Amino acid sequence: MQLLDQVEYRRVETGEDMEEVARIRYKAYKAGAVMHLGDDSPLLIDEVDFDSHAYVFGIYYEERLISTVRLHHVTPEHRVTSSGKVFPDEITAFLDAGMTLIDPVRLAADPEIWSEMPAIPYLTLRLATMATDYFQTDRCLQMVKPAHAAFYKRVFDADFVASPKSNQGKFIIDLMLMATRVKGVLPKLYERFPFFKSEPFERRMMFDRSGDPLTVRPTARLAHFGSSRIQISPANITG
Repeated sequence: MQLLDQVEYRRVETGEDMEEVARIRYKAYKAGAVMHLGDDSPLLIDEVDFDSHAYVFGIYYEERLISTVRLHHVTPEHRVTSSGKVFPDEITAFLDAGMTLIDPVRLAADPEIWSEMPAIPYLTLRLATMATDYFQTDRCLQMVKPAHAAFYKRVFDADFVASPKSNQGKFIIDLMLMATRVKGVLPKLYERFPFFKSEPFERRMMFDRSGDPLTVRPTARLAHFGSSRIQISPANITG
């Protein structure tokens, strides 16, 4: 909660902000040896970043970009998804069953501050829980390294979906697929980790594209303690 007081979320749609996000991706993937990267193309931006159901976010701590994630809202009618390129059969099975999904990908954190702030995964993946809540999806996917599977099982009660695959596209690492049964897990998740909570207006400002993107202060403290403990001020929302 204390870290969230210094955090801002921003949906990224401008070219300048997208380039900043891409630099973080490049630094993180190079430091973690995640994929093959050419030194002549340090900016990792693709056409899927601009898909109508893709939401790219920057997470800022004390006005510094510390991490980023891209969320896909995947439906039977709109099947654009990054995880589907690696696990097409499993994703198709979900969608053919009429399910809707949130697919968080391109998760990257500035390696220069990762060791100083181990809570970065929680601050970043909070956006995925908000998206599942806003869009009322059936599953939240996790395409992850096998070494990270225990984290997603422990925190998000994720189910195993598909065994690890190697040599997928530019990826150097093995990737496996997990998924959280959102509607059953979210209430328990909010009880165990109240910083994942959010107010409806925060989720609306994040994902409603009827207006310009906003820089949004997290509402977890308000959602958890209630208005009797928290006073809303203009500082909660900045343009």
